[in-house]
Amino acid sequence: MGGDAPVTVQSMTKTDTRDIRATVNQICELAEYGCEIIRVAVPDMEAAQALGAIKKGIRIPLIADIHFDHRLALEALRAGVDGLRLNPGNIRDPEKVAEVVKAARDREVPIRIGVNFGSLPPDLPEGLSVPQQMVEAAMRHIRILEDLDFDLIKVSLKAFDVPTTIEAYREIAGRIPYPLHIGITESGTPRQGMIRSAVGIGILLWEGLGDTLRVSLTGHPRDEVYAGYEILKSLNLREHGAKLVSCPTCGRTEMDIVSLANAVESYLIRVNKPIKVAVMGCVVNGPGEARDADIGVACGKGKAVLFKKGRQIRTINETEILKELIKEIEQL
Repeated sequence: MGGDAPVTVQSMTKTDTRDIRATVNQICELAEYGCEIIRVAVPDMEAAQALGAIKKGIRIPLIADIHFDHRLALEALRAGVDGLRLNPGNIRDPEKVAEVVKAARDREVPIRIGVNFGSLPPDLPEGLSVPQQMVEAAMRHIRILEDLDFDLIKVSLKAFDVPTTIEAYREIAGRIPYPLHIGITESGTPRQGMIRSAVGIGILLWEGLGDTLRVSLTGHPRDEVYAGYEILKSLNLREHGAKLVSCPTCGRTEMDIVSLANAVESYLIRVNKPIKVAVMGCVVNGPGEARDADIGVACGKGKAVLFKKGRQIRTINETEILKELIKEIEQL
């Protein structure tokens, strides 16, 4: 992570970590969707003690999310987690932090200093803006870790407000050499949260900031993974899964393109190859977009022209479009 490594996509389980089977099942499902790093909440010692069994049942790195009680971090490390997330807003005792850092250093386990606007330390200097407060909270913890000769550090500074988040990341980026985990925290339900996250994360990525990301949504975590890759694909930073090009429809459309596009999108969720599929509704932009895709259709009244790798293949009746598209995609 960091340097020239690809930007990784993370998520966080929504299960009770103490329920080992449910947690493992959700992590395995997310891994199938492309999740590369998973974080789990560790609210108490029972959850911390479940981490060893969870770790054995999954195949992607496991991060323990620790708040308030440093003993949970120590137990998580004993359980074999691949990383810790510590919140400097609620674990402030330097001696307790030092105990965790020593155990992490002995095991070569990285620590993410995860600053959230909603849980900043109460003793920050007066007169600082919110982004400056977030940076100061992070820098305090960074200094503690560096003084302990620990440099396996990741940093995040998240807020719900997009401009606040962007300003905080810009401020800290020039002050530290460590990888940045980026995201907009508590961004909302998928409908609103994907937009808010795409704006905030997209701006940061376009400015060259961000080594790993999570789209935080009030919903199933598979939507977080999907949205993360869509953001990266929109900036040509990662190729993962299919791209769907579909027209917005207008008065020229003579077919139910909305239903067709939705059906194709639902199918493409299961496709992990980086192919481009076009579903277009009229002769204005349709043939050009369909020809540019790996597989595409330009639809007219009752029929569609099928394109494959830039060549016009055949004409399809309306009732056969979805079936023929899926057949061609599978062959490709």
